[in-house]
Amino acid sequence: MSYNIFAQVYDDLMDEELYDQWVLFTKKNLVEHHQNVLDLACGAGHLAIKMQQEGLKVTGLDLSAQMLEIAEKRSKEAGTVIPFVQGDMTDLTALEQFDAVTCYCDSICYLPDEESVQTAFNQVYQHLTEDGVFLFDVHSVYQIDEIFPGYTFNDQTEEVSFLWKSFAGEYPHSIEHDLTFFVYQDEIDLYERFDETHKERTYQLQTYVDMLKKAGFASIEVSAEYGEEEITEESTRWFFVCHKK
Repeated sequence: MSYNIFAQVYDDLMDEELYDQWVLFTKKNLVEHHQNVLDLACGAGHLAIKMQQEGLKVTGLDLSAQMLEIAEKRSKEAGTVIPFVQGDMTDLTALEQFDAVTCYCDSICYLPDEESVQTAFNQVYQHLTEDGVFLFDVHSVYQIDEIFPGYTFNDQTEEVSFLWKSFAGEYPHSIEHDLTFFVYQDEIDLYERFDETHKERTYQLQTYVDMLKKAGFASIEVSAEYGEEEITEESTRWFFVCHKK
């Protein structure tokens, strides 16, 4: 029960407008006959539900059973029918092929090393239809090395206090986010503390391109700001559009 509360609180902190921008980026980069979409690291299902409501046929995959429990509840409340699968993006062997695969919210950065990223790219390539497309974003090296270290954030409501501190990680271009929540528990009239550390890692832009080419992708486009701007040295997030054919 404790982790269910943590998952719900963490999910509630996400900015709803970000999902709308990811949906627009997705729709802009799909062709008309692309309908069957796999949303990797789908979390609590916000994006999967929004894409389904836009007329796409979506499957959501995530490591966290707790997040998927929230996703299934949210999908039911929204009146959508979406299969949510617990699984790892580095092993998609149990799944079919899809017209498109999405992986947003810098979820690729949670993979521990280059080998894992390469495996994920290989798996995505193998599970795309012949003219399928892979859409994802990652933190830039600038964001990880210059913006995140020393970053702090806190927020408080009547029911939740949230503390976020970021520190440079042990590997090049890596970061650790220490998250602390104090959540009011009505049944005991006390605040319960939850702690979690999120570790992320990114790579040079050319490293991503090389790994995608190694996986087999024929065309790779990279941009900033949800595809609206060209990349600069101070771009904080990179957006990839990778065509299988």
